Amino acid sequence: MRHAFAACLADEPADPGAQLAVHLEGRRVVDLWTDGPVVGDTVTGDSLMGVYSSTKGATALTVALLVQEGVLDLDRRVADHWPAFAAEGKRDVTIRQVLSHQAGVPGVDGGLTPAELADDTLAAGRVAAQRPYWEPGTAYGYHSFTFGAILNEVVRAATGETLQRVYERRVRAPRALDVYLGLPEREGKRVVATLPWLSTPAQEAALAANRPDADGVPGVSYNLNATPPMDYVAYANSRETRANGPSSGGAVASARGLASLYSAAVFGLDGEPPLLTSATLAEFTRLHTPGADLVTGVEGRFALGFEHKRSQYPFLGDRAFGHCGMGGSEAFADPATGVVYAYTRRRMPFGFTATENRCLTAAVLRCLS
Repeated sequence: MRHAFAACLADEPADPGAQLAVHLEGRRVVDLWTDGPVVGDTVTGDSLMGVYSSTKGATALTVALLVQEGVLDLDRRVADHWPAFAAEGKRDVTIRQVLSHQAGVPGVDGGLTPAELADDTLAAGRVAAQRPYWEPGTAYGYHSFTFGAILNEVVRAATGETLQRVYERRVRAPRALDVYLGLPEREGKRVVATLPWLSTPAQEAALAANRPDADGVPGVSYNLNATPPMDYVAYANSRETRANGPSSGGAVASARGLASLYSAAVFGLDGEPPLLTSATLAEFTRLHTPGADLVTGVEGRFALGFEHKRSQYPFLGDRAFGHCGMGGSEAFADPATGVVYAYTRRRMPFGFTATENRCLTAAVLRCLS
């Protein structure tokens, strides 16, 4: 895997400062990292990075625990917990529909401000007042920054605590996981800044020519309709994002931490039982969204809260689940093979596409077979 790690990153225009951790049935078997000639932070195995939407894995796991315990019901309406959400035709949207990106509110008119992006409660106020962009339950489209804001209000109403607090108390702290939804000041020195991608003028011109309409559904989901336009690198590096840990995309983590998170969910860590029962896993990992995503165009993308990973990596089992992030991070568990994979990188990949993940996941399965 050390050789494969280097080979899969060989085509990068500059060393991305990456981490790779792999577990087999709850035991760490790969722990690699690489650092490049970049002035500033050094990447080690202990470094923490902004992992964007890989955050959604921790959020979904927290909700799954509450469903497993009967605190939440997947088919109960969001508005039963959070009455303000019923406005503008959203009264019948269920928790299941939010988790599977069918709620119809992938963003808000005019976009979310930096302050709203960094704070689930502020974002939720905008989402509650938003009319749906399609009839909820009739289609699905990736809710990039609104997913966690909705779920946080549901969790807060049901438990009296924010989603971040439930995650910290029930999941992260007991296992000392390096996946933070709200980074303590004492851990700040371990964080490496996200760096912008490297590109040629020709690449940038091609990307601009294919950029989605800011006011179309994809543009709204990616918050391209905000004024000024959203700065994705600044979002991850923001002190407010790191401190608050917004539950759509604000986690700070290491590859080691992400791998341990998924191992804890499926296999258990250090002799403990797994966090999720087989019945909960079966429900949260089955495909809920056949057809094409209105935002990304990808077919059959989501289970509940998690991405359905076989849709992305055909060589994985049908119940493989996890979540990637636009900064290049990837994390998933494949219960069929016992493999847990986690990858992070410091430098944003061009076009938000870290092609090395397909190379690395295939190499992991080859080595373990």
